[in-house]
Amino acid sequence: MFCHLETKRCKVGVTPQGVETPRILVDEEMQEKLRAMPKKRQPSIPAGPDPKWRYMWRVGPRPSNTRFQELNSEPVIPEEYPEWKDTMDLWGNKMISAIEVVAEMAAIGFGLPKDAFTSLMKQGPHLLAPTGSDLRRYGQKGTVFAGYHYDINFLTIHGRSRFPGLNIWLRDGQKIEVKVPAGCLLIQTGKQLEWLTGGDCMAGMHEVVVTDRTINAIKVALQQNRSLWRVSSTLFAHIASDAMLKPLGHFAESPFASKYPPLYAGEFIQKQIAVTKGKKKEPQ
Repeated sequence: MFCHLETKRCKVGVTPQGVETPRILVDEEMQEKLRAMPKKRQPSIPAGPDPKWRYMWRVGPRPSNTRFQELNSEPVIPEEYPEWKDTMDLWGNKMISAIEVVAEMAAIGFGLPKDAFTSLMKQGPHLLAPTGSDLRRYGQKGTVFAGYHYDINFLTIHGRSRFPGLNIWLRDGQKIEVKVPAGCLLIQTGKQLEWLTGGDCMAGMHEVVVTDRTINAIKVALQQNRSLWRVSSTLFAHIASDAMLKPLGHFAESPFASKYPPLYAGEFIQKQIAVTKGKKKEPQ
């Protein structure tokens, strides 16, 4: 049996299909930008909540004292799976280790101290979130499994999904369908990294939708009698809730730094989540 726990600001455990609201459906600023895009670069518009399942698993140590207890809930362990915790922690910690290496390289590349990012990640509310979509039921071309959005965390990492369908937008607005080589991991920039770099490194926009490549992969899977569940192993790495989120080092002198005022990372996450809960968006 799977468990689900929803606190004031976060979910742990399983989130069924039809629960997560795509940001594009509630974010007016994002909708305005979409309308200004050329037709061929526009994302697919979801018909409603995402038809995907997701399991949220907290990875790593929690802070003993925090202003944001609801963002640092204990993980939910499903019954009848005695190996669950060890398996999830093993993979989750490997993913975090990969993120830390990339974060250190990014810091050096940006001219910051090597630990500029990783020091802020300590005891962050990292989430391992394996995600599944039933292509037997929702395998029609154009079906949107994850509506156009950016990730609100620091960095997101995941392996190659069983089926294609991930689209990303480059900084110049170009829309690209992602092809992840076998054995490789993909890392995407989240909003917290954008904040820490004063907008120099922008949060990556993306969506997951059934494309022609997805349809072709479904046909091959049917011929090989394989599962039609599209599964991706995603981890959302976060800055610690009680750490201060603000442009670091020379990024504080950026002409855009004023758009990224100092605030606790936990407060930032709460404001971002409030948008998809139908509450008024905080001005940036």
